[in-house]
Amino acid sequence: MRHVCLLLLASCGSTGSSDDAGTDATVSDVVGMDVPSSGDSGNPDGSSPSTVVIAAAGDISESSIGNQKKTSDLVLAGKYDAVLLLGDNQYPDGTASTFLQYFDPTWGRFKSLIRPAPGNHDYHTTGASGYFGYFGVSAGDPTKGYYSYDLGAWHLIALNTNDNSCGFVGCNASSAQVAWLKADLAQNKQKCTLAYWHHPRFNSGSTHGNFTGAQAFWDALYVGGADIVLNGHEHVYERFDPQNPMAGADPQNGIRQFTVGTGGAGFYSFGTPQPNSAMRENGSFGVIKLTLKPDSYDWDFLAVAPSTFMDKGTGQCH
Repeated sequence: MRHVCLLLLASCGSTGSSDDAGTDATVSDVVGMDVPSSGDSGNPDGSSPSTVVIAAAGDISESSIGNQKKTSDLVLAGKYDAVLLLGDNQYPDGTASTFLQYFDPTWGRFKSLIRPAPGNHDYHTTGASGYFGYFGVSAGDPTKGYYSYDLGAWHLIALNTNDNSCGFVGCNASSAQVAWLKADLAQNKQKCTLAYWHHPRFNSGSTHGNFTGAQAFWDALYVGGADIVLNGHEHVYERFDPQNPMAGADPQNGIRQFTVGTGGAGFYSFGTPQPNSAMRENGSFGVIKLTLKPDSYDWDFLAVAPSTFMDKGTGQCH
């Protein structure tokens, strides 16, 4: 293991409030975090960074041990540098006791690898206290819940759409979170960027549909040259071809979005396919495996048996 830095939200020496979109949003505290040593932003001998492999899913643990055990077994069967959580990590209310009773014996088996993002169900408990208490420093500042870090040649950004209207932590264009995101992207020196949060901006599911509250995230990420967005919330798997923030096809500079709400909670139905939706599946639990290379990435959806659903491909960083 090698010690690297996790960029958190609180400002260095600032006394501004978490709702202030001023200087508090432009400077990050640096907190130590151990991650596997297979990647870095640069090797001492000047060679290219190593490839890293991550797994991700959202909508994971219900209040009994069942499908989340099966999806966690998929993760344990692989070798990953990090595991990203896409929100609604413990149903129904994200309490401390249910995290310990149902999440911990399953996905908690690789807790040291987890880099989480919260969902609306995690905020059913005041301040998402069960979520932040369980994951600790890995979840970022509990008053904010967004943070960033480098892994291999990639910059990863965890964002927070909290409840279904960003009522606890703002995510509109004038929010402190979006000001922080823009500053983080401006300071990013990595070629490839991945962002993840709970509610998908684009979504063919019939239960929730498009979440316009994430529009400002997409606007900033597109300008900042991001490559991948991962979401949960809709209990389906959906992959979009690269597109711009207005849902226009953009194979050159667009962001590829994956919705991976397949971590264990029951499935939802699809409605009318949204523009650029390239793959949809709502009958397979599983996780997405992403192989993050210095200038490209491979994706591979891993389904829980007996499903034989597969979705694999490759993309280039901008």
